[in-house]
Amino acid sequence: MNLEIVTIGDELLLGFTIDTNAAHLARELAGLGVRIVRRATCGDDAESIKAAVQGALERTGAVITTGGLGPTADDMTKPAIASIFGKGMVMDEAILTNLRERWHKRFGHALPVSNEQQAMVPEGCTILPNRHGSAPGIWLEDGDGRWVIMLPGVPREMRGMLADTVIPTLRDRLPTDGPVIRSKTLRTANIAESALADRLGELARGVTGLSLAYLPGSDGVDLRLTSWDKDARAATAALNEAGELVRAKIERFVYGEGDDDLAALMLAECAAREATVAVAESCTGGMLGMRFTAVPGSSRTFLGGTIAYANAVKTRELGVPPEVIAEHGAVSEPVARAMATGVRLRFGSTIGLGITGIAGPDGGTPEKPVGTVWVGVDIGGDVHAVRAVLPGDRHEIRWRAAQLALDRLRLAFRREEHIEGWTARG
Repeated sequence: MNLEIVTIGDELLLGFTIDTNAAHLARELAGLGVRIVRRATCGDDAESIKAAVQGALERTGAVITTGGLGPTADDMTKPAIASIFGKGMVMDEAILTNLRERWHKRFGHALPVSNEQQAMVPEGCTILPNRHGSAPGIWLEDGDGRWVIMLPGVPREMRGMLADTVIPTLRDRLPTDGPVIRSKTLRTANIAESALADRLGELARGVTGLSLAYLPGSDGVDLRLTSWDKDARAATAALNEAGELVRAKIERFVYGEGDDDLAALMLAECAAREATVAVAESCTGGMLGMRFTAVPGSSRTFLGGTIAYANAVKTRELGVPPEVIAEHGAVSEPVARAMATGVRLRFGSTIGLGITGIAGPDGGTPEKPVGTVWVGVDIGGDVHAVRAVLPGDRHEIRWRAAQLALDRLRLAFRREEHIEGWTARG
């Protein structure tokens, strides 16, 4: 089945709200074998909505919209789409009663007149119950089998209704043994997209008939393998086989699959080794600690950290010798090493991680350009360090520096000694 998505809202066009709904719909529907062939965003005016949905219906005959089902004057989705099907709008008394009861229970007074609009629905439509909010969804279909599903724009409500009603209904309409769209994602760190392609060689264009997409981001480059036309069992087998072929080429750089988070993986590794970790951060200003503490249960392994932004703090709190800073500069290998060791000793942890760098946009020199970062890793007194020049703006450099530290801890656990720029205590 081919399907188009139309997300509706001036706030999406203006950039004040990020459209997460379309991405979620595409991911969830792919498992059913539903292929999203086009995504569009339009404003809240009726003519824009009508044009976007009518064009999508002519191409695929199947459309899901999100947004424009609320009580305000700019919520025009239902009447605009009803007009495409030649339908008028009618008051649904059951919806109106439910809205009145819900409003009185939550707010203790009568439903505002403006909210009654949410009970107006196209003639002959199917109501999709919304257990997650006030606006019900709408399914409108004509005699030729063309249909539109209208869902709320609030992501929590849309996702709940998709799982509760839309996916089960679509599943009943599709053949049980038909093709599905399945993907496997391999997550890599600290290797460029072009370098990955070089290492993969002929696999870079696709693997055993599966497509291969490169998805660069601040965490690294994700490699996504996708099977488009196999049944569920065959797709799973093909993805596993292709994944192993890709791993064989780039194993050193792969840290996980799917939605794996490197901080969570490293905490799990530390727990398995009965190790604890503490961090000393300069340019990242607490980002690495934030990555660790975002993981539930991290307190069992992560002890804490020090944000040593000023040189005096590096000396006072971490024991970095001032003469080392004077000789080599705050962004240097000796300082990164001293920070990692200093925080390990101060917190009594098994592992210390130290980060110092130039996040920009100012402060760079020809010898140490913006993006220069040194990371130190101290595991029980065995100290390593690495230098990198990271791309991006200030936020991206800081985030990538934290990811670099996590990945170097991963490589230290693997005892990967012979890596360019990876220096052991000499």
